[in-house]
Amino acid sequence: MNFLVKPKLTKREKLSVALGTSLVTIFLVLQFVLLPFLNAREKVRHSIEVNEKALEEIVALSAEYRALSVDSGDIGVTLARRPKEFTLFSFLEEQAGRAGIKSSIKYMKPSLSTDATPYKESSVEMNLEEITLRQLVEYLYLVESPENLVRLKRVSIKQSKDKPEYLTVLLHLATYQQKLPDTRP
Repeated sequence: MNFLVKPKLTKREKLSVALGTSLVTIFLVLQFVLLPFLNAREKVRHSIEVNEKALEEIVALSAEYRALSVDSGDIGVTLARRPKEFTLFSFLEEQAGRAGIKSSIKYMKPSLSTDATPYKESSVEMNLEEITLRQLVEYLYLVESPENLVRLKRVSIKQSKDKPEYLTVLLHLATYQQKLPDTRP
């Protein structure tokens, strides 16, 4: 018996085998070449879109950072011009004397922030009782001081129940101070 003898196929069988081989070849090319290429191309396109959005965000954050750095530099210059012995508490108390409302101060509560910025925020909560609207406006005019970086963060105003011409005011004022260098070993 000779197994090496090629069987004779009819024309129709040859056409079927050629067609089957072609279909299998097309399937294999599609499955292992074309589809992975198209998937990779889609992944690259998606990655480019994601990275473009990330780049836009980085550019926007960079611009914001530069603006904040400039503002921070302005704060540093303003703080350098301010007297070394400046404290918010004493400044507010002094301005209360100038506005004639020192006797209306019920309490003043100072606090400091612990932010990781080069500046720390110093703030004072202040309760004023039995002052007129005119006195309040004059006091706010005196204390909101761009040259000393003092700003009003919050205000709560209530009309006095006993004397309607007077107000009870809760102020929260703040400024910045240069952080002292950490000298701990």
